[in-house]
Amino acid sequence: MNFWYEKKIVLVVCGGIAAYRTLDLIRTLKKSGAKVTVVATRSALEFVTKLSLQALSGGPVHSDLMDPIQSDGMDHIHLTQGADILIVAPATANILAKMVSGLADDLASTMILAHDGPTLVAPAMNVRMWKHPATGRNVEQLKKDGVHFVGPSKGSLACGEDGEGRLAPILDIVETAQKLFTPKTLNGRRLLITAGPTHEALDPVRFIANQSTGKMGWSVCQAALRAGAEVILVHGPVAMEPPTGTEAHSVISAQEMFDTSLAIWEKGECDGAILTAAVGDYRPLTPQTDKIKKAQDSSELTLTLTTNPDILATLAKKGAGKVVVGFGAETGNALVRGREKMARKGCDLLVINDLLESGSGFGGDTNRVTLLDRNGNEEPWPLLSKDAVGEKLIQTVATMLEAG
Repeated sequence: MNFWYEKKIVLVVCGGIAAYRTLDLIRTLKKSGAKVTVVATRSALEFVTKLSLQALSGGPVHSDLMDPIQSDGMDHIHLTQGADILIVAPATANILAKMVSGLADDLASTMILAHDGPTLVAPAMNVRMWKHPATGRNVEQLKKDGVHFVGPSKGSLACGEDGEGRLAPILDIVETAQKLFTPKTLNGRRLLITAGPTHEALDPVRFIANQSTGKMGWSVCQAALRAGAEVILVHGPVAMEPPTGTEAHSVISAQEMFDTSLAIWEKGECDGAILTAAVGDYRPLTPQTDKIKKAQDSSELTLTLTTNPDILATLAKKGAGKVVVGFGAETGNALVRGREKMARKGCDLLVINDLLESGSGFGGDTNRVTLLDRNGNEEPWPLLSKDAVGEKLIQTVATMLEAG
């Protein structure tokens, strides 16, 4: 089941140009199964209409402290009752100042003051307003008061200036909110994670690759970050930005992934490694420096390949006292081949899946895996989202690290 299913979220929309982006935030949360109640300041409704907010949230938009519909005048209390989290997005400099001072002169500020659960603030404003000492003091005080922040991010602003002040990406807001609910079972732990494909150059134009997109690795990264781990991500060519909060290293070839991963591993600072990358087993023995031309007198091209270094086996051999997890994507007889691979690699856990099974291929959002351990145990997992697989795997790794 999706994490956000039936979660109750109160979203406070404040008056800034970024208010229009909260429509995407509402859409994303609703798509994930959350129940979203929208509270908008009067100035917010100058930027985005009640009708738009209501259409996407599926409920009324609240904006008046003295709403005659509420006969007891307690809207600011009722709206937060049972709320799992309160999100303020966009949060203006004005609302931050109100929150610090405990001012309550409209529905939004009164409700924020009455809320006793987690509060996440996503600021958005002009860069000079964000950098002003007063705003800085307010942010620091709110953090001391237990308020959580996401963003702002850097980029072009509506005013024409460039700098820090943009509303954080919608997925970053959602991800940060989810982190607040996740037990920090990996606090103080450091994990090396590999993800994505590798590209093995034939010439300056062509390469040998596979269909990995990195989605599974990204899900594992996100789960580790939610659990409080420091994550070093070594990834091949993918179309996604590294998850916010990772120390990311981009590589192209299997040799580069091997060299980078080994250098990180040998520093001795990592507690474990989770190697989800689909690393090319072979590379051209001699990549051509010029583009290979199509021969007019032959219908065939012969390539000589050589094996790439084995990242999983190498890290497992050098990982005494650490937890090393491998991934194995097979096509048919996955369990048999997984047991053989487990014996060869010497890792602690191996996540094996059959790419030919429905819902288990590259590029999809789901996976059906079996978890093998070095003691010969096999634990088949049902068809799950890749995010859910990542969560279960991280829980297992955390338990192993805790047990020592």
